[in-house]
Amino acid sequence: MLSMATTGSTIIPSFRYHDAHAAIEWLEHILGFTRKAVYEGADNTVAHAELVLGAGMIMLGSASNPSPHAEQIAHPEAAGGRVTSPMYVIVPDCNPVYARVQAAGVEILSELRTMDYGGQSFTVRDPEGYMWSVGEYDPWAPQASDPA
Repeated sequence: MLSMATTGSTIIPSFRYHDAHAAIEWLEHILGFTRKAVYEGADNTVAHAELVLGAGMIMLGSASNPSPHAEQIAHPEAAGGRVTSPMYVIVPDCNPVYARVQAAGVEILSELRTMDYGGQSFTVRDPEGYMWSVGEYDPWAPQASDPA
């Protein structure tokens, strides 16, 4: 078993945005992420950014940045608006996040609703096409069905 000294997520999704600065602003203002680090790149690009929400983190950078894997990474625009891995963000209360989404005119893919497995949830698309589900269900929290 791999042993790691960490206080956060050991799996960190990574994104490439055409306008990474605007994406950072959107992720902060709409979903509630906080900047941990933003490293500026050439020509007003973002070389690398780390945003946190609770114990989770995402990384992102500008799509125009060189990458050894650039040919294997598709932006939603290049995939006809489809994404291969939508994100799920756990929040204690969906209502204030949903209110920000509505106030900002964000594209809502699934309206706020109560889920059969617990809590409320909704799904939105960010300005560059990535999908974000926001929900109160926390799979790490003890569930009534968990063995005692």
